[in-house]
Amino acid sequence: MSTLATLLAQAEGLSAADLKSAEAASSAGFAYGLAAIGPGIGIGYLVGQAVQAMARQPESAGQVQTTMFLGIAFTEALALIGFVVFILLKFV
Repeated sequence: MSTLATLLAQAEGLSAADLKSAEAASSAGFAYGLAAIGPGIGIGYLVGQAVQAMARQPESAGQVQTTMFLGIAFTEALALIGFVVFILLKFV
């Protein structure tokens, strides 16, 4: 049985506030899942291109690696923003 079906089966006996809380939790989890997809793809692409650049020009590997880590940090910030939105949707 899927999670949504389980929530719907249990929702029959819930009050309106409890149902709203359950819907907020499921939609917040879905939103965070979507928010994590973009940074995951971005970091994968970034690291792949950095490895390719280091393989083509090994003498500039230090500079490429530094830039790669900065890019990873900025891209990961998007996932953290998604997590904050998840927390806000769940508890507000």
